[in-house]
Amino acid sequence: MEILDLRHFSAADLRPLLEEEIATWARLLAWDYAGAAEMILRYMDAKILPGYAAIERGSVFGYSFFVYEQSKGVIGDLFVHDGGRSLNRREVEERLLTHVIETLQQSPGIHRIEAQLLAHDAGEVARPFLEQGFSRHPRVFMNYEMARHPQTAPPLAPEFEIRPWSEEQYQAAAALITNAYRGHVDSEINDQYRTLSGSLRFLNNIVRFPGCGTFDAHGSFVVFQRRTRTLIGLILCSQVRPDVGHITQVCILPEYRSAGLGVALLAATTRSLRERRFGAISLTVTQANDRAIALYERIGFDSVRIFDAFVWEG
Repeated sequence: MEILDLRHFSAADLRPLLEEEIATWARLLAWDYAGAAEMILRYMDAKILPGYAAIERGSVFGYSFFVYEQSKGVIGDLFVHDGGRSLNRREVEERLLTHVIETLQQSPGIHRIEAQLLAHDAGEVARPFLEQGFSRHPRVFMNYEMARHPQTAPPLAPEFEIRPWSEEQYQAAAALITNAYRGHVDSEINDQYRTLSGSLRFLNNIVRFPGCGTFDAHGSFVVFQRRTRTLIGLILCSQVRPDVGHITQVCILPEYRSAGLGVALLAATTRSLRERRFGAISLTVTQANDRAIALYERIGFDSVRIFDAFVWEG
């Protein structure tokens, strides 16, 4: 087996592996990974996707890629075909990750590395990260089956108003995200939450790129304080399969977190999805965020799997 730079290969070399990965994401997460896969293949053909491929007998059977975001590197994916090879899958995954981590840590100007590997169980590929000084943050993938739960509409206090998402709220939404995550564990996992410019980049990635599905404006809402006309909470939803939604963001300003707004926003999103005959909705939440997990479980979300987020600060 060899580990080679991804830019030696074309989309045609990687396509069979990505087709297998699409099936894996569908099985594990009920997620259509085809949009993200096509974006990866376009970057492959343009020879601009940094990463590594595992090769045996002339065929690519594993890969991992990363991206540079200013002074940060983000590990975007890791996938290895299982079976019929001289090395087992875990060994190949660890070798690929070691190459990626070493490359990023040795890249000039890179002071931070982030990774979230949804399709891998917690602890599965932790060793290369922990050996290189990463912190580990277990996260929970949760799912809500529409048919199992009747639609409820919790009362909303008259001082609040829920409105549909509008791109006119971009700037205010970014400021809300920054304020809502100040001092929060998730701002340790994703440093975009720490600044207004970072939150704007986060919103842009959610709304305009298919990495977390196709943004669903109809299932996304904001909540205002009527008297001050201040944006105090939001929920963003994407479509990850024709009948499955995924909540990419839900946040409330700290001073309003006991007003039932999270439940009301989740109800607005599930109502919108039900009306359009969606069957399920998923989300991810950091395991240390006990309060959020308790809320989601009370509504009817089930924990499906636990995966890891990793962070390195140089």
